[in-house]
This record gives sequence, C-alpha cells and structure tokens, in this order.
Amino acid sequence: MSADIRAATNQPPPLVGHNVVTSDRVLVEAVTRHGSEAVVADLVDLGALAGSAQAREHGMAANRHAPQLRCYDRYGNRVDEVDFHPSWHWLMTRGVGFGLQAAPWTCDAPHPHLRRAAGFLAWSQVEPGHGCPLSMTYAAVPALRVDEALAKEWTPRLASTTYDFGLRPVELKAGALAGMGMTEKQGGSDVRVNVTAATPTAVEGEYTLDGHKWFTSAPMNDVFLVLAQAADGLTCFLLPRVLPDGSRNRFDVVRLKDKLGNRSNASAELELRGTWARRLGDEGRGVRTIIEMVAATRLDCALGSAALMRRAVAEASWHVAHRSAFGGPLGDKPLMRNVVADLAVESEAATTLALRLAAAVDRPDDPHEAALRRIGLPLAKFWVCKRAPTMVAEALECLGGNGYVEDSAMPLLFRESPLNSVWEGSGNVNALDVLRALTREPQALEAWLVEVGQAHGEDARLDRAVESVLESLADTADLESGARRLAGRMAACLQGALLVRHAPAAVADAFCATRLGTEYGGTLGTLPRGTDLATIIERTTPTIAG
Repeated sequence: MSADIRAATNQPPPLVGHNVVTSDRVLVEAVTRHGSEAVVADLVDLGALAGSAQAREHGMAANRHAPQLRCYDRYGNRVDEVDFHPSWHWLMTRGVGFGLQAAPWTCDAPHPHLRRAAGFLAWSQVEPGHGCPLSMTYAAVPALRVDEALAKEWTPRLASTTYDFGLRPVELKAGALAGMGMTEKQGGSDVRVNVTAATPTAVEGEYTLDGHKWFTSAPMNDVFLVLAQAADGLTCFLLPRVLPDGSRNRFDVVRLKDKLGNRSNASAELELRGTWARRLGDEGRGVRTIIEMVAATRLDCALGSAALMRRAVAEASWHVAHRSAFGGPLGDKPLMRNVVADLAVESEAATTLALRLAAAVDRPDDPHEAALRRIGLPLAKFWVCKRAPTMVAEALECLGGNGYVEDSAMPLLFRESPLNSVWEGSGNVNALDVLRALTREPQALEAWLVEVGQAHGEDARLDRAVESVLESLADTADLESGARRLAGRMAACLQGALLVRHAPAAVADAFCATRLGTEYGGTLGTLPRGTDLATIIERTTPTIAG
C-alpha cells in the first residue's frame, strides 16, 4: 500500500507549550545568581504565555500585517495616526502588563531591573518588534530625572502596567508610553549636527520646534524625547503628542519606513513646525541629558539580541531532536551536534553577559557596578549584537529549507538580527565609546579588570586573552583603527570570565577554546575534538512538561 501523500511524516512538532523562562537553564541560573528564586517564580506566568501557540500566532500576525499611516481623516483634517493590527495590541497589552516598560523605576520589590531584563529577554522571543516602545519607555525615565517636576509628572504614567492606546490627554489615560526622536537625515548618529531649531516662548521652559526627525519609532506613543538646537547649543526636549489643553501637537508624520525587519513596529519620518515642547535639562546639555537613556537602550539591544539567539537555538535544537535524516535522528549526527552545541555556547555567553549587566542597574550606588555598566554596555552592545546575525543564520540552516519559509519564524528572526547593532549607535560608534571610556574614565578599565580578574588562574586561554588586551592598550599609536578588535576581545573576555565562574565546565571550555583560544575554525560548528557536546545540547534543548 502506498503512503498517504497528504499526511506529513518526519516533521518536528511545533515548538509550543513550553515555558520560555523555566525551560531556559541559563536564564534561570543567572536570575537566581544575581537575584533570587523568587524573581524566577515571578516570571513563570510570563514564560508560560511566551511559549504558547496563541502568543506565537499573534507574533506572526503582527509582522504579516504592518502598521498603516493615516495622515488625514475622511473630512480632510490632518490626524497623523498609525493603525496597528489587533495582534500588536495583544502583544503590547501583555508586555506592558508584565512590567517590561518603565515599571522597575517605581518598583519596591528586590531586583526590579534584573527581573524586567529577564522578562524582556524571554518575552521578546515571542515577537521582537513591539519591544521597541517598551524599551524606549524604560529608557526615558532616567533622562527625565534631570528635571524633578517633569519626572514627577511623567514617571508614574510611564510606569503604569496598563496599556492604554490612542491619542488623548494623558490625564485621561491609565498609562503612557514614550518614544525618542534624536537623529536627522543629515547626521544620523552624529546628533551634534542636528538642525532642528528650538525657539523659546514667553513661558519659561517652553519652546517651539521647527525641523525634522529621520527615525522616530512608535509615533502613536504619548510623549517623545527629542534633540534640537537652542541658543546655547544642542538641548533635549519633552514633546507630547497631545497638548495640555487637549488639542493635538503639531507632529507631521511624513511616512513610515519600509524596513528590512522590525516590521510590526512603525518607524516614522517627522516634520516639526511650531511644535510645542518643554525643555529637559539645561540648554546646550542635550547629550549629557540623554546619556542615561543611551545606557538603558544599549542594555536592551544586548538583551534583544540575546533573545533572538535563544529563540534561534531553541528552534534549531528542537528541530534536530525530532527530525531524522540519512538513516537516523538528525540530532545524533556528529557534525550537527557540533553545530547545535556551538550555537548554544554563543547563546549562553550572550545571555550571561546581558543579565550580569542588568543586575548592575539594580546597584546604582555601588562604584564598581556603575563603572562596570559604563564599560560593559558598549562592549555588550558591540559584541553581542554583532554576533547575532551569524548565529541566527546558522540556526536557520539547521532547519534546512523548512527554516527558509516564513511559517517557521526563522526568516523573521534573521531579518531582525542586524537591527540591534544599528540602533542606538552602530558598531563603530560603540567601539569608539569603549575607547572613550578607557581613555577618560580610569575606573572603567579598573572595573573590567576586577570583573575578569575574578576568574584569573582558572583558564590559561582566558588569562592570555586578558594579557593581550592590556598589551593592546599599551600600544597607543593606532588605537582608533583597532577599536573593533579591542572591543570584541574585551567583550569576549568578560563573557569567558563569567562562563568560567558560573557555567558548566563543558560550556566554559568550549567558549575559551574557540572565542579566546586558537581552535576557531572560522565558522560556527567547529568546536574542538573532546568537547562535551551532549551536556551542552541537553542544557539548551527546550522541554515541554507532560
């Protein structure tokens, strides 16, 4: 009897029904190490929903149905509104409800930023695009703190765990979200050449803005931090979409960007003409005002890339565990085992570093933690975000042709993978910021040395890598052209030190041999002979209870 060609065989079941938090040993161990088991327990419901078929379907739908711009209503009135698919609102309702936006800044529970970071990493695996407004809202609060009155007015609204969509007076809303408009078409990351002009009104602290913004995501958010040129130089402003009298602020959305990835999220080009705003911080201190905002968004870039890596390796390890090829289970083939194990090592290193830096946010008064955050965030932003595209592409290949079709979600992950390296400063910007920290802030290098020094003597390859960093720093003749090499090496040393101290020996040995040693084959899947592949793969493959 011939087989029924309508029935699919040898196809892995969909990866749904697992708990994205509790099935991730690396995440659980890091949260317990830096926080407590109670923090993990508080994320169980988030993890269960993140692994559900319902969440996966909403994530896919939000990307299939891109947001649509409506510049005018039916009568010809300028409205500049963006319509989102219901799945976007479903995702945002849960993301805000889980406190993944600004909630940690007003939370009295222990380890709020670590808890939020772990939740952000887990929930972003459902759909990464809606993480953008969550991240911007989180990052806005430290910038607001330069003005006590504005911080008091806006922080409780941004910290609310109620998602309340729509353009209405903020006093009538149960919660608010923040966005940012920093870059302009002529400058990009070089914000000091911004040309948007700020003109003071007759009221102290109030201005009108005239100019443009080149890349402003989530234009339906309630308030935006923007940069503009005032009389004394580049200044930060708080720009609400709805004015205090209930009328709409002048906020012309010219078009939405047609992006490679991040399709569910609306990113807009804006024109400002007489747009009302309030000054945030002193005139001429715009960059200084947003510096803590930059730090917060860089943390989320590392977390977001770690989330992409984790989802990618989960899909790959799940696929090979349930697929047969060439006479036996695909996951038993030696070369495939090497690839999946190497993916797992990359993912564990990214997650471990990102959550270590998130834990530092919970200790702002500790000099070491503050200095580590200063040097560690541009390092992680540079290195983890750079590693993501290569890693996700390799994971996609593990699924073969099945990974190249949209239903697998692997193309979504792949299109998203370059984003975090571009957002909030490209690789060069972050590598140069590492140099800036090393040359201007001695405590930054000291913090790095203390952190990697805690693993001194545990692995000769790590020790040699740390020594090579110090040798590079001693050669000051051409530091700038070698900034990428230096940043990558320093970041890998941080990851290696954390893995040597906290990860299973198999993971730490594999990492140090390839990322810090001499046994790198030029691509993933080249772990050296003798690596304990079974332990690494078993540690990373998702499990479904029952």
